[in-house]
This record gives sequence, C-alpha cells and structure tokens, in this order.
Amino acid sequence: MPNRLASETSPYLLQHAGNPVDWYPWGPEAMEAARARDCPILLSVGYSACHWCHVMERESFEDPRTAALMNELFVCIKVDREERPDVDAVYMEAVQSMTGQGGWPLTAFLDTDGAPFFGGTYFPPEPRHGLPGFAMVLEAVAESWRTRREQIEGTATRIRERLQSATAPRGGEPLTPADLEAAVRQLDGFADERWGGFGGAPKFPPASSLELLIARGALTGDGREDAGRGGGGIVERTLDAMACGGIHDQLGGGFARYAVDAQWLVPHFEKMLYDNALLARAYLHAWQASGVARWRTVCERTLDWMLAEMRGPEGGFFSALDADSEGEEGRYYVWSADEARATLESAGLGGEADAVLAYWGVSARGNWEGRNILNVAGGPHAEAPAALDAARAALLRRRSERVRPGLDDKRICSWNALAIAALADAGAVLARPDYLAAARAAAEFVRERMRDSEGRLIRTWKEGAAPIRAYLEDHAYLTDALVVLYEATFERRFFEAAREVADTMIDRFADPAGGFFTTADDAERLIVRRGDLDDHPIPSGNSAAAFALLRLGALTGERRYGEHAESVLARLGPIAVRHPHAVAHLLRAVDLHAARRREVALAAPAGAGIEALAELARAVRSTLRPHLVLAGGEEGEEVPELMAGRHAVDGQAAAYVCERFTCRAPITDPGALAEALAGADSD
Repeated sequence: MPNRLASETSPYLLQHAGNPVDWYPWGPEAMEAARARDCPILLSVGYSACHWCHVMERESFEDPRTAALMNELFVCIKVDREERPDVDAVYMEAVQSMTGQGGWPLTAFLDTDGAPFFGGTYFPPEPRHGLPGFAMVLEAVAESWRTRREQIEGTATRIRERLQSATAPRGGEPLTPADLEAAVRQLDGFADERWGGFGGAPKFPPASSLELLIARGALTGDGREDAGRGGGGIVERTLDAMACGGIHDQLGGGFARYAVDAQWLVPHFEKMLYDNALLARAYLHAWQASGVARWRTVCERTLDWMLAEMRGPEGGFFSALDADSEGEEGRYYVWSADEARATLESAGLGGEADAVLAYWGVSARGNWEGRNILNVAGGPHAEAPAALDAARAALLRRRSERVRPGLDDKRICSWNALAIAALADAGAVLARPDYLAAARAAAEFVRERMRDSEGRLIRTWKEGAAPIRAYLEDHAYLTDALVVLYEATFERRFFEAAREVADTMIDRFADPAGGFFTTADDAERLIVRRGDLDDHPIPSGNSAAAFALLRLGALTGERRYGEHAESVLARLGPIAVRHPHAVAHLLRAVDLHAARRREVALAAPAGAGIEALAELARAVRSTLRPHLVLAGGEEGEEVPELMAGRHAVDGQAAAYVCERFTCRAPITDPGALAEALAGADSD
C-alpha cells in the first residue's frame, strides 16, 4: 500500500511512496505523531537525481525488515531538499557540526521538538568501510532514547544553541578594494595549476569563481590570462578542462553535477538545471571577454541541450536528470569500444572510426570500469576529425535507444530564474531570437503560474502549484533574471516585474541586523531562522540579493536597493576575506559595488520601436562589460528612471553613457559609442 507520500507532488517523494516505510512528509502531523508516541524522529533528506539516495533506498527503505524496524522505533520523515531548502540547510549544518562532514542522503535523528541530536549521511545495510550498519544505528539511537534521555536532551539543546549562535548578528564594514584584491589572490592560491578548478577531488564546476575572475579582467582579448589581475591562468585552464572532460556530455551537451576525480574525467552523472544555466553564462562571458570561439560553442551547446531535454511544454524548465538508468550509475552515457565502433560503421563512418574514437579517448580497455566516458583526450587544441559531427549524430541516435535516466520534472522557481538569465543574456549577445523567446516564455510561466491563491511566488510547480512558498533565493535569482531579460529585450513589463519581486524580497525577508533570512517573515518556524551564505555550487540567496539589488539600484537610482545590498556586504564581508572560494558570488557583488558602474540609456525616436536601438545595443554588447547596466526604449519612456528625459537626436537613436545618473552628451554612432565605452572602462 502507498504511504503518506503518495499525495505529494515532488518526484523524489513520490519515488518513496511505495516503500514499506511509513513515511511522513515534513509538517506538523509528523511532529504531533512523535510527541504522541514519545519517540524520536528519523529525518531522511535527499533529491531525485542523487545516486547514493537511490542506493540507500534499495538497500534499506525497500527492505521489509529494515522498514519494520524504522516504523517501530521512529516517526520517519522524508524531505526533498530541492523543495525544502530551509529544512535541508538547518539539519545539514547540524550534522556537519556533529560529524565534520555532510552530504546526501542526509540522515538525522531529532527529538519531538525537531532538535537534532545525532546524524550522518549514507549508512550501508551492513557494516563496511568503517560505517556501521543502518539497523545497528537505528537500534543504538532507540536504545539511547530509552535509557539516556537526559543526555540526548542536553545534546539537542547544545546543537540548537550552536545553530542559533551561528546566525547571530555580525558587525563589520563593506570590504575595501584592498580586501577584495586580497580575497582574489587567496582564491587564486586554491587553484589546481594542472587540471583547473579549485582544490582536489571531487570537483564541482566553480561557476561563481570563474565569473568573478572574468569580471575582474582575468582574460585578455586574445584569450590569454593576466595573472597580475587575478586568475593566474586558472580561468582558461578550468573552462577548457571541463569542456574537454567527461563531466561535459560530448554528445548531447550539458554538464554533470561534479567530477569524482581531479581531472574532470569521471562525472557523477546526474545533470542539474542550475549547473548548466550558470556554466552557460560563464562560457558566454569568457567568449565575450576573449573572443575564443570554442567557449561560445560550449555555451550554445549547453543551452541547446537545456531547450531540447529540460524544457516543459508550458515553457518552464525541469530540475534534473538522474545519474542512474536500469539501476546502474552512468549506464546511459558510457560506451564499450566495440559498441561505439559498430555504431559508427553502421552509419557508414567505418573509415573515420579510428580517428573519431581516438579523439574521444575510446579504447578497448576503457577509462572507467571497463567502459569509456567520452572526452577530448588531446585537449582543447586537438584537431577534430572531419566526420566528428556525423559521428556525434550517429552515437546520439544509438544512445537514444537506451533506457533514459529518470527525470525530475518539477519546476523550481530559482533554477528557472537561472535558466531565464542565461537564455536572455545569450540571446541578446549572440543574436539568438530562439533563446530570447524561450527566456520570455519561462519568465511568463514563472510570473503567471508559479503563484499561490494569494498571488505569492511558490517554490515548485508540477502539474500545478505546490503549497510551498518561495524562499529568498527564488526572489533574488528571479529579480536578477528579470533585470537581465529587461536589458535583453527592453520590454518594460520585465523591469516592472523585477522591481515587484525585489520589493517583496525586502519587505518579507530582510533581517534588521543586515542581510536577509532564507524564509519569509510569515513562513513556518523551524528550530532556527537562518540566512544562507554559501555560494558553492550555486549563489546563496544573500549574495544573489546583493548583486541583483545593486544592478536594480543602478537602473532606478533608488537608494533603498543599494542600502540593502550594502547590508549584505557589511554583514558577510568577514566571511569573504577568510573563505573566498565559498562566497565567490558575494565577491562579485563586492566587485560591482566597488567598481565605477556605468549606466547606458538608449533612446529611439517616438514611433520607431526598440528595433531602432539594435545597432547601439550591439555596440554595448560587443564585449563583456560586467559593471554596466543597460536601459532602452522610445523617447518619452520614463521607466526605469534611467530613461527619464532621454531623447533621440535629429531623428536618430541616441545613447547616453552615464555614471550615477550624470550623463555625457548623447551619441548616435555605434562605433563612437563603442569607443566611448572602451575609454570609460579604461579610466
């Protein structure tokens, strides 16, 4: 019989609806049941694309004896971390403080008030690799609950206090330019000089760190890097190593969540929407800054994959593709040498097979468990065989006949916002109207359908709205995405929507001590109300809020936006100095705040339409300008405030280059505009 999860909308929770475990979803019913039974709570947190979550489910949650033990001794709660990031963050921090490590599946034991007293991650069914068997853990925790309740209560109290103190107000001043320089140098010190990225295995794509270094000029016009400005070669090395590695799907496009090795060869095969949206923009910006064509190709192939495989019929984007198919990690993606060769031969490419297989590092021995993860073995400058595109198409056709990995088809507000920003940015820069159309459709979907009955944004959507209201990161990412979409299209509705979301974020999430809380002021109260801080692998809500509000403030001149952004920088600045790799997006906000920001307003003659601005806009977008905001419209347009009083000149579209709303004489020639912006950038 299905358990209580059968009525949920989360694909991850629905995966567990047939378990013999008497799972509860997170909520008051589970807490009341624990109090009524006077038994502890077993909290299990995971997500649908998590390989080890599936392993623990097969080994323990589907096992009748283990499930019976869980049901007898505990009230069991299952949480989708993507649906409830607030719950996940609190208990992940608790488990990390208790054990020194974390990850998913997250396993935590709570008292009847929800305070944690013991935890871990994956537990095997029997003792192995230094880990106790899961049944042993269950029995030991239950025995402690019966015989050492006072000790457990003391542990829970200390952990609760520790979590609360970790979110206590922190004083400080915004980072100075010297602090920022020191943080960037420290970040460069973490770089892997051989394989790119930061630190050792496992390696997650460091999108925020790359964006920070690119924005600060780590790439010169010819694609080389200037170590004196931060970066020290790490940007080019990382972009190329990831693009050539097995973490990058050489056939279908898109990136896996992380690599288990230092050289980016062996991925953890799940594909997440957020990684791909962030990496597409990083490669786009690297191309804008350098002109290196291979990075533009990676950007477009990543976005094309998102549109082909991750887009729902209503225009929103799915969350993730599983690592597993047919119960085996990576099965969908890897190849034996014989199968790859036979596929090429059947497509009439037998004469090119040796060159193609060598290019992608395919051998009889294999490079992973006897099979082959495709990678560009010769690196970014390897000469591609003439038949490579035909070979890719043939292998893709063959791969499409396999059992596909599971799809998590819920739409997450914040991740959709990242997709909107990537598509809008690339659509404008690369003159891809298909990308712009997809960005518009996704924005309209989020704005119109990801709302509850009161008009509030919701966190997730799957065949209808889920009853979970959006968090800080949803509002922060969406504010930024709508600003980017406005800059790409000059459609006023997107700017007005950005402002509405930002105002809601400030009104409902701002912390009087500075920065923002993860949850709204009327959200469910957990054991602690915290603010998220970590920018890895995706920007924290606080960093994203600061960055978005600085850009919105530059378009509007409204001081309130800047003040709230500065409160984030002041409160979290000390963390940035000590741990730059963990808060690289925060450092991007610091960099934007410290820079001489430029505002550019483009005014078309009345009745000419925004099409008249195309050449001027192209001049603005001709290179990366990370410290610039862009507005456009017909003369007489008053929204955003940067457009107020801007007029065409002698019937021609005009550009106004401004700093803090003080503008130079209008420019009508695109070449002259590009020269003026280049001069302003070098001032």
